[in-house]
Amino acid sequence: MAVRQDTIWERFLSPVVRLLIDEDGLRRYADSIDWEKESDRYRRDDVIIPSYYSNQNFHGIAGGYLNYGAAVTYDPITQYVLPPNESIVRQALVDAIKVKPRRILDLGCGTGSTTLMLKQAFPQAEVIGLDLSPYMLVRAEDKARNAGLEIVWRYGNAEKTSFRDATFDLVTASLLFHETPDAVSLAILRESFRMLVTGGQVLILDGNQKTLRQLEWLNDIFEEPYIREYAASSTEANMGAAGFEAVRSQDVWWINQVTSGVKPIATENVRRYTPTSVDNNDLEGLGSPAFGIMA
Repeated sequence: MAVRQDTIWERFLSPVVRLLIDEDGLRRYADSIDWEKESDRYRRDDVIIPSYYSNQNFHGIAGGYLNYGAAVTYDPITQYVLPPNESIVRQALVDAIKVKPRRILDLGCGTGSTTLMLKQAFPQAEVIGLDLSPYMLVRAEDKARNAGLEIVWRYGNAEKTSFRDATFDLVTASLLFHETPDAVSLAILRESFRMLVTGGQVLILDGNQKTLRQLEWLNDIFEEPYIREYAASSTEANMGAAGFEAVRSQDVWWINQVTSGVKPIATENVRRYTPTSVDNNDLEGLGSPAFGIMA
């Protein structure tokens, strides 16, 4: 796993974090899995990896998330770089949910940290995690199995999923938008709008754009090729452009933010819910309503 040596992270912060993590344990875990065999279970020929994802390094790692090393090291590092605490930051997204979801889609789910929390908060809901890295999905599946949680993991591009219109009550994304060009973030929001039922909610957890604009040096800590573009943008404005209403953001410990939007209730062509048995092998055809919307 090639790592750039000239980033602030690698020169100053990585040595500190390495004192806190069990690198030998990580190596043993990495060696315990046949990553290529396991990741092949997720790969699909109809999923095309976009160049903005495959041709960039993320966090100083050559190849970004398209190698198993990123899947192994993501969790141990992230727990120390999301102040004040990774669980508190991710919980802010869960706390912002204003619907009673029966079907949840977590976009760019990575190793599934937020996805697992969503399933724990809504144990009766059908929860799906989608990501472009099959290696991250292997790690996510392992975590869910160890936690005794039934979650569906799907390989795919958040810009263009294979799910049908009005399929989900809640669509979420955590720490995804700062790793995509602004035009891609807008495309993901438009796709989220399409997939949500009327009255459904979208929630985006990511870096605080106001803070990133005020403190330029924060953008230099990690190798994040799109973070300045993200900082200069507005997730709220993009949500509005995608058609969402009741758009608002809340600060999460100053460094992060959660932005929420609701798919407005139309007076015509409102999709009606018809009870349907659940088939995990054919999730795209199942619709469900969202309840309890709060303005």
